[in-house]
Amino acid sequence: MIYHTVRMTLRDGMPSDKVEEALESLRNQGRVIPSVVSFVVGPDIGGEYTWGATYVIEDLDGYWEYLKHPAHRRTDEIGLPLVDKFVSFDVTDDADPRIAEKIGALHRRRYEEDPALAKLVSDLNSYTGSSAPEHT
Repeated sequence: MIYHTVRMTLRDGMPSDKVEEALESLRNQGRVIPSVVSFVVGPDIGGEYTWGATYVIEDLDGYWEYLKHPAHRRTDEIGLPLVDKFVSFDVTDDADPRIAEKIGALHRRRYEEDPALAKLVSDLNSYTGSSAPEHT
């Protein structure tokens, strides 16, 4: 299993209706992407971030499906412009010693295939973790 988590803070002054639209889009990803086994979206408690989401996915094939699904891309389109600081990470029980490398390769492939998405993430003030482009 792969537990893919994102944590974020928002830019100052973001309209509450746009924030709720983005959060609902995160929830929608969990509901409609077939490879998502379970998910949670809500306040990030006990850290420097304000919101977070975790998606449980069985394997790398499901992870790729999650990354490429139109619901995920829709969240990026409406949510990333609101975000100031973003981090992603993955926790897995996969025994493959190359799993981190393989997850990173999926993210790099996604950015290469979608230059508009790469531009959205390059506009973030801070973006680190397993899904961050190497140049960020």
